[in-house]
Amino acid sequence: MSFLRLMLILIIFPTSLSAAPVERVISLAPHITELVYAAGLGDKLVAVSEHSDYPPQARKIETVANHQGLKLERIITLKPDLVIAWPGGNPAKELDKLKAFNINVLAINIRSLDDIAQSLEALSQYAPDPDIGLQAATDFRQQLSKLKQQYQITIPIRYFYQLSDQPLMTVAKSQWPSEVFSFCGGVNVFENSSVPYPQVGQEQVILKNPDVIFSSQYSSALSLWSKWEPQMTAIQNHHVWSINSDWLSRPTPRTIKAINQVCMYFETLRKHTS
Repeated sequence: MSFLRLMLILIIFPTSLSAAPVERVISLAPHITELVYAAGLGDKLVAVSEHSDYPPQARKIETVANHQGLKLERIITLKPDLVIAWPGGNPAKELDKLKAFNINVLAINIRSLDDIAQSLEALSQYAPDPDIGLQAATDFRQQLSKLKQQYQITIPIRYFYQLSDQPLMTVAKSQWPSEVFSFCGGVNVFENSSVPYPQVGQEQVILKNPDVIFSSQYSSALSLWSKWEPQMTAIQNHHVWSINSDWLSRPTPRTIKAINQVCMYFETLRKHTS
């Protein structure tokens, strides 16, 4: 690892400066659980969050967190050496309570593709064999580079990502997983929204008239928009596509699969319109 990259990791994950191998780890989000395994720390997990289902062995581990909050007493009882938190999903007040008990809390906040690799590098410093996480980070960057070479972006494609349908929500430009789409040449029709995950109306989407509609549930998206076929290019051309939600919503090494899936769809559209 270069000195410059090491300094960048220490800026983003300052606790890594004093990192040492740990024996008892708790993950507080499904994507963090996946990162922990990829960094060579899976065998050290004593508890995880609900919906931690990848790799499959994670399903057998006790859960101490969900969308409602943390089981603070249980976490403290388990006496972890390291709790790995997600600032975007774990309540700050509850994390502060853990810190008050002198529990080492490492926050992993991924906003970009390169943050995935940097998170693996940071976590690797707590593993018995740091080379596992460091190699995973290298592999991730190399796969990104190969995909960039494979898909030569020539025509930008305007897309709408249907994050949910009740209420109808999407994502703004700088929020995950926007970079997955922009990597493939996608232009978010709601990229300039003033809120990270805006709630929008059907009329707004119809007026934006995206070339493509993405959703994690094909049937739901199709049923929502099919009656608007005369007004919507995406419906007219049958460009309503579903993406594996775990690949897309969880920033982990499997994000490569989401990128490949999105880029393939975009290439299909470009060939259709050329």
